[in-house]
Amino acid sequence: MSPGPVTTAAPEPAFWRRFFSALNGASIGWAVGLAITAALLISPIFKPPLPVLFGRTLFIAIVLLLAYTAAGQWRQQLVPRWVVQVAAVVFSAPLATLAVYALSTGGDFGRMFGNPAYISGIVILGACALMLGLVIGLGALYRERDAQANSAALTFALERETLQRQAADARLALLQSQVEPHFLFNTLANVQALVESGSSRAAPVLASLIAYLRAALPHLHDGAPTLGREESLVRAYLDLMLMRMPDRLQYALAIDPPLRSLRLPPMTLLTLVENAVRHGVDPSEAGGRIEVGARRDVATGRVHLWVADTGRGIDESRAPGTGLANLRARLAATYGDRASLTLSGVEPHGVRAEIELPADA
Repeated sequence: MSPGPVTTAAPEPAFWRRFFSALNGASIGWAVGLAITAALLISPIFKPPLPVLFGRTLFIAIVLLLAYTAAGQWRQQLVPRWVVQVAAVVFSAPLATLAVYALSTGGDFGRMFGNPAYISGIVILGACALMLGLVIGLGALYRERDAQANSAALTFALERETLQRQAADARLALLQSQVEPHFLFNTLANVQALVESGSSRAAPVLASLIAYLRAALPHLHDGAPTLGREESLVRAYLDLMLMRMPDRLQYALAIDPPLRSLRLPPMTLLTLVENAVRHGVDPSEAGGRIEVGARRDVATGRVHLWVADTGRGIDESRAPGTGLANLRARLAATYGDRASLTLSGVEPHGVRAEIELPADA
């Protein structure tokens, strides 16, 4: 048996690449701003002019920033990274100060350490450099922690959204598994009634049912079928019901062609049509007419789907059916509270079921 593919982790970027990536414009701006502030604060007690002081503080600030950034790229597990960075700042502050005065005296260390003014300047500027470095370090550490917190929050939000989407998909699958037997058993019960009554239409209706199921069942598990496919299933179902009661059923479909590509929960219209046949037209001695339609409201952009029948009408004493309850749950799982399903009476008798979907459906 051949071994499976070996996966290797991507190589870590080189030190200098990490270094220059971390040395961004924001950190340099912080260093320049703090250098200006330090020069302005110590200028009253120093003899050199302000531009000279600014040059010295800027040099020190840049050295401290480079030391802090370089220490942050050192990969080790012994001590926390921020400890290494603070230590780098503490050691770099006096060295950077000595380097500034060495440059100003041309490398004459005897002159530098033999003059009390230079010594006091080194001490004051060194102390300022140390405080400046600690401020740079703490500021960078705060920004890093803030970035890590934002990244963790974003990761958590993405994981929560993924889990919510998976939960919604699971709810839809469960509801769909409840709807399919309900629809199928109702249809088979209609065929059984024809067979038991000895109707001559039993065989043609059964053949139509078989043809319908062959076309419909492969699509019942589609995660997001289109309205056009739903229209085809509704038409096939109503043709089947028309064979069963040709003298008592009429129907009409009015789906706006641009809406046929609209995706919606499985069996949305089919559930309403089956409900209209079972509880509206079939129990009525005179039968009735079923109208199915879909349009988009020009003013609001929301989509309206409806199934209206002129059957028996709303029976207040009858408990709500499983099909409508599951349809409401599927709409809620897909659109939340942005979709609605309402039932209203039709004069002189009948029921109109209307679904309103959001504009971005």
